[in-house]
Formats: sequence, structure tokens, C-alpha cells
Amino acid sequence: METITPEFDYNLLRILIALDQTRNVSSAAELLGLSQSGCSTALARLRQKLNDPIFVRTPGGMVPTPRCERMLHTARSVVTLIKEGILEQPAFDPSTSTATFHLAMTDVAEIVFLPRLLRHLQDIAPSIKVTVGNYSTDTLKTALVSGEIDLVAGYFPELSGNGVFKQRFYTHTYACIVRKNHPVIKGKLTIKEYLSQGHAMVTAPARSIIFLEKQMEKKGIYRNIVLRTPHYLSLPAIIETTDLIATVPLAACASFALRGQLQLLRTPFTPPSFPVQQHWHRKVHNDPRHKWLRAQMALLFNESEDEWRAIESELYGKNYRGSQLR
Repeated sequence: METITPEFDYNLLRILIALDQTRNVSSAAELLGLSQSGCSTALARLRQKLNDPIFVRTPGGMVPTPRCERMLHTARSVVTLIKEGILEQPAFDPSTSTATFHLAMTDVAEIVFLPRLLRHLQDIAPSIKVTVGNYSTDTLKTALVSGEIDLVAGYFPELSGNGVFKQRFYTHTYACIVRKNHPVIKGKLTIKEYLSQGHAMVTAPARSIIFLEKQMEKKGIYRNIVLRTPHYLSLPAIIETTDLIATVPLAACASFALRGQLQLLRTPFTPPSFPVQQHWHRKVHNDPRHKWLRAQMALLFNESEDEWRAIESELYGKNYRGSQLR
């Protein structure tokens, strides 16, 4: 394999270019922030290395030798490549960028994040595109490490350990939905009704539901699961036309209740809360494009911008903390 000659100091190329610009050792030294003696020493090293005077003095000033003239174009290209490709952080202009960001979310997280995010991007970065995928527990971290995913948003407890950064937006909780004119549940859901009625449950990948199930089991609360489905989006139609109860994240309940045929109810126990976060891999931690995206997410989704906090307070009180199922 061809290697770069270790004996050659490529900083000497900067000396060569500066001398060509100024045709004076003192001026070249000033341009580069060097002492005159340092610049003269570097020029001597370059002459020795190349066995060529490089620049010669004439009555009109220093002029390059034929070999130097041949070298200058290449020297400028090399210095520019090193500066732009290695030393300078690449610029990112969202207003003109046509980048595509690859995000990982569950379908309920799409309800939470995508409408506001896309409206925001249309205003400040109209040519940026977004693709969203839903990954299993087994494949998610691999996709994040490989760069297949730029950012993960939502509740993903499996994303921890070395190499993965995270930022919390806020905490979130759960509520119930049942159909209007339910034959048993009339505006308030009791624990007796909750345990006696049938339930629809969203299954994997639904990490927040798995968390809820484990927390309820610890307190001896066992639901009568009549339906298990992997899809949130079919849930409203199912609940509207049956007597089943669904217990899902509050944001999903609030969104589904807008259809007008569902009741949004508090759970008959104080539900646990879970963190809503963004996750990224350390390989993109300092990349301007990724830093910009994370900044937009943090701007849009945080404690002060939590649009479901008012509903949460109405259901469970202003002092709700939900860290533990009680």
C-alpha cells in the first residue's frame, strides 16, 4: 500500500504558497503568523528536501523556479483539500438543504412528533425530507450504530450503554378510551369495571405498553385481554364499535378522542410515567446536520411545550408524578 512520506512536513506547502503570494520572507512570515527566522528556516528545509532553490532573488524581488511553478498548483489543491475536507467543520444550511433524515419511531410516537415536526420543517427547511421506520428491539441499536437511522424518538429503554446519547423531552403517562354510550362505563371508570370488562391491547413493538403491563402485574392488576393487535391506527375503529377498553399513552388517547366517538378517561389507578427522549449514536454527535436536527426536536418537544400536560393534570391532578404505580 502506498503511504505518505513521513519525512515531508506538509506545513511546508503553506510556506510555499505564502511566499508565492508575497514574494518576501518577512511578509510571508507575517501572513502565516510565524517569526521571520522560522519562515527562513522552513524555506531552507524545503530547498534541501527538494534540492531546488524554490525562490530566487532578483532585482524585482523573489521569483519562483520552474519546479516551484509546477508545484504551486498542486500545493494549493492539497492545502485546500486538507482545510476543507479535514480541518473545517462542514457547513449545514437547513434553508437550502435537500437532506433526508431517517428517524425511528413507533406508530404512536408518529402521532406525537411528526405533525409538529413536519410543520416546522416546512417553514424553515422546505426541501428537507423525512423517512420513518419502526424497528424491533433486536434491530434498533444495530441500525443506529450503522447509520441507517439518524435519530430515535420516543420511549426506547433498550437504547442505553456506551456509544448512545440521549436527551429527555418530558415524561408521559397513560389513559383509557372507551366508546361513547358504553353500556357499563358512564363517564368514570372504576377498578371493578376495569377488571370486569374486556380489553384491547397493542402488542410489540409497543415498549410503553409492555412497561405498563409489568407495572400493573407488580400490583396484582390483571386485565381480561380480548384482543391483541400490533397496530395503534386500527384501535379507534375497534373501540368505537365494541365494548372493549384500551389503555394506551395519553397522547394516543387524546388524538383518538378527537374522532368524536370515544370517551377519554383516567385509569382507575394512578398510572406510571415513562420518559420521552431522543437518542443518537456518538458517531454523529458532532455532525452539524445531526446537531441541527436534535436542536429542532428539543425546541419543539420539551416540558414547556408538552401539549398533553393540561389533559394529564385534569385527569390525575396538578401534582401527578406517576413514577410508581399506586
